[in-house]
Amino acid sequence: MASEELAQKLQRRLLLEESGAAEGDAQEAAVPAPSEAGEEERSCLTASAGAELSAKLARRHDINEGAAQPRRAAVFNPYTEFKEFSRRQIKDMERMFRLYDSGRDGYIDLMELKLMMEKLGAPQTHLGLKNMIKEVDEDFDGKLSFREFLLIFHKAAAGELEEDSGLLTLAKLSEIDVSIEGVKGAKNFFEAKVQALSSASKFEAEIRAEQDERKREEEERKHRRAAFRELKSAFTQ
Repeated sequence: MASEELAQKLQRRLLLEESGAAEGDAQEAAVPAPSEAGEEERSCLTASAGAELSAKLARRHDINEGAAQPRRAAVFNPYTEFKEFSRRQIKDMERMFRLYDSGRDGYIDLMELKLMMEKLGAPQTHLGLKNMIKEVDEDFDGKLSFREFLLIFHKAAAGELEEDSGLLTLAKLSEIDVSIEGVKGAKNFFEAKVQALSSASKFEAEIRAEQDERKREEEERKHRRAAFRELKSAFTQ
């Protein structure tokens, strides 16, 4: 009797082991081979790569092959890089840039550019705004740095923008005193005085002119304060 019971237990164990092995084989068949899974993952990653990544990779390849120059560093000197503009013009551009950089992060993003164009009276579509940024977006970050903002006026002055370009509209509607014909139009005495000097001493002359202007403004403030004190003393007597 005991031997029959032992035989039955052994038979049940054998059946359980056989069924477990069958389930394991089925699970192994359902899991793809490591090489096939890796191949599928690589295909998905390649398919999901966007145009922006492709452009960056293409530019990196051009730089490595010597067909393109690396981008300039984020820190730059606008007065030496954009020598076609006077210090006054660059300061005007900087004031305009800071006015619309509401995030105070040193960039004008798409929404800030949208507000700028609306304030200038030339609202743009979402696609139009993206195209405007794309025309001067050298680092493909989808926003305008101050250098890229200066490029707008550089390209406008050099005639490198299409007539229907939103950037050309921006340059024309801004109140910055820049001639689109070549940055030669001086509409006030300050710029006329600077442009009459030799190009070699232009930078130093502009600094001296600014210093003279600040001195005149300080003298005017002193005169106004003195006049106010005299008027105040007349009323207190």
